[in-house]
Amino acid sequence: MLLGDYGMTGYFDEMFDDDARPRPEYADVAKGLSRLSSGAFAQRSAAIDRHYESHGITFSHGGEAQTFPFDLVPRVIPAAEWEPLAAGLRQRVVALEHFLDDIYGSQRVIRDGVVPNALLANSNGYFREAVGVASEGRRRIALAGVDLIRDDVGVWRVLEDNLRNPSGMSYLVQNRMFMRRMFPEAFADQCVAQVDHAALLFRDALRELSPAGADACIVVLSPGSANAAYAEHAFLAAQMGAELVEGSDLFVRNRQVRMRTTMGPKIVDVIYRRIDDTYLDPASLRGDSLLGVPGLMQAYRDGNVTIANAPGNGIADDKALYVYVPDLIRYYMAEEPILQQVPTFMLDRPEKLKRALDNLDSLVVKAVDGAGGYGMLIGPHATPA
Repeated sequence: MLLGDYGMTGYFDEMFDDDARPRPEYADVAKGLSRLSSGAFAQRSAAIDRHYESHGITFSHGGEAQTFPFDLVPRVIPAAEWEPLAAGLRQRVVALEHFLDDIYGSQRVIRDGVVPNALLANSNGYFREAVGVASEGRRRIALAGVDLIRDDVGVWRVLEDNLRNPSGMSYLVQNRMFMRRMFPEAFADQCVAQVDHAALLFRDALRELSPAGADACIVVLSPGSANAAYAEHAFLAAQMGAELVEGSDLFVRNRQVRMRTTMGPKIVDVIYRRIDDTYLDPASLRGDSLLGVPGLMQAYRDGNVTIANAPGNGIADDKALYVYVPDLIRYYMAEEPILQQVPTFMLDRPEKLKRALDNLDSLVVKAVDGAGGYGMLIGPHATPA
């Protein structure tokens, strides 16, 4: 039996309560798992791994492409629990949208003392080339990747925000597709919210960022097939009915971005970019970039093309800013935060630095400009050295 030797760990358990009984929302999942042997479960998991590998569904870690990890046991979130969670996520992203618009404009959040100017001055995510670029109704955040965890009593908390260039939408859709195929028992007699249309919702969101609306020409700008996430770029482009392009497929004429096609140049309205800020334009940013489009930033500043997510969003990903997000919600929205965060020490303060150093074995330490899990120290799993 698959769950025959299942042991409680002392942490919050998603599927079972403290008496080792399935939680109500997991009753059908637990019943389905109980019908599977360990061998059958392992075979299904291995089949998904093989499919992902053969289809190039990978991500990069440590410079090597790895098959995206897949857990065949679903995480079930009841509708009554999801509704306030979704409301809290919306609230958070709206507040960060206001912050980005402000920080590249009037900067009243600095003048009013809500966020210290030193944070701005020291952040590698602050993109000075985006200063003064008015949003004019074009959202700077088209896609947000907000990481969530549960604490030891089951309360959802925000772990971090990813607004620069979040990835993973294709994994969401494909994971659900393979889950239905390989573990139909988990879906039996359950009303599971659909995610198949996620790319279409994203396409509609991108269209709203352009005056051309439904007629907007949308492209997915990828670094190319050598990139570890290229499979996701291609999948999303196909799902949205957008063109998958590289920098060499685009050029700027009369401050408008155009795409080379067999029918001649075509004006591009929205670029969903999967390359970093500094590589976007070799004419005004990194001169050695082979990924970007010369003149792109001028076309963007003139409002002739929308770039999603907007250049400069990295300041909102800064781990130092994370501490201030509850204050940003209060400041911009006059609301109390719906979602809690993880208690966090700012190590530029001597007393908090000392407290952190004295308790490193129970803390996680992150670089403020880190991303993708790089530069982290996970205290409980680290050696004394």
